[in-house]
Amino acid sequence: MDIWNDALAEIPLIAILRGLEPDRAIDVADALVDAGFRIIEVPLNSPDPLRSIARIAEKYGDRIVVGAGTVLTPGDVSAVVDAGGRIIVAPNMSPGVGARAVELGAKWCPGVLTPTEAFAALDLGAAMLKFFPAELVPPAAIKAMRAVLSKDARLAVVGGVTPDTMGDYLAAGADGFGLGSALFKPSYSIEGLMKRATGFVNSFNQLRPE
Repeated sequence: MDIWNDALAEIPLIAILRGLEPDRAIDVADALVDAGFRIIEVPLNSPDPLRSIARIAEKYGDRIVVGAGTVLTPGDVSAVVDAGGRIIVAPNMSPGVGARAVELGAKWCPGVLTPTEAFAALDLGAAMLKFFPAELVPPAAIKAMRAVLSKDARLAVVGGVTPDTMGDYLAAGADGFGLGSALFKPSYSIEGLMKRATGFVNSFNQLRPE
């Protein structure tokens, strides 16, 4: 079973849970999975992120893709994989991080802004390109990038994405989105999170290309 490709085909939205505390990890993951999310990222600058990743992976590891964001060193990659993580998301394009992720069989999603970074990341084995921050990469830039990248290259837009902005990016050629504070903050209730998560999933499904 190819959980990564299945997750992207089902709903290519990445829940970015910055600030998640381990004691809430399962409740938050339950709400996201119930809403339809299949990819969860716990940034490493969250409180005890490896414990949160391990808890989510233990319950949902055979159903969803869970891993870490803000992964900056090869050592971080190893720690995330040891905790059960399968996705390595970074704000930058670090060849060392990419090499370790590929070596350990994790999906590497580096942050890129330019064609040079995008092509270099793909050459190094990136599973998905993270265009970040989205505020610097409008839909017109994604369309231009899509025109020169290979058809099988996957592009995710991350940073300030809302249900109202997804349509233009999808029309430009984006494949998915990373969703941060518009989806989750530590202060949000589970009920509030569920409402936001369901809203994003419903919006994406309405906009999904045929």
